[in-house]
Amino acid sequence: MTTAIRHLASHDPATTLIRMPEVVSIVGLARPTIYKLMRQPESGFPLPVKLSTSNARSAPVAWVLGEVQAWTRARIAARDLVAA
Repeated sequence: MTTAIRHLASHDPATTLIRMPEVVSIVGLARPTIYKLMRQPESGFPLPVKLSTSNARSAPVAWVLGEVQAWTRARIAARDLVAA
């Protein structure tokens, strides 16, 4: 567990926003794969929260920690269902 992720554990996951490097670290997927999943509604990957009012492509965004964790838990549960 990275220092940044360990630090996040002390915050409320429902209200903690994390940036892309933390998302990559938690889910173990590359940035392009994460954006691909976000374009596929059936993936259930959480959408980011806009951090500014800018509509520019490079506008800052973050993800809700609890939603990313829930998606990860769902992937684990899906694996366990297949294995059962």
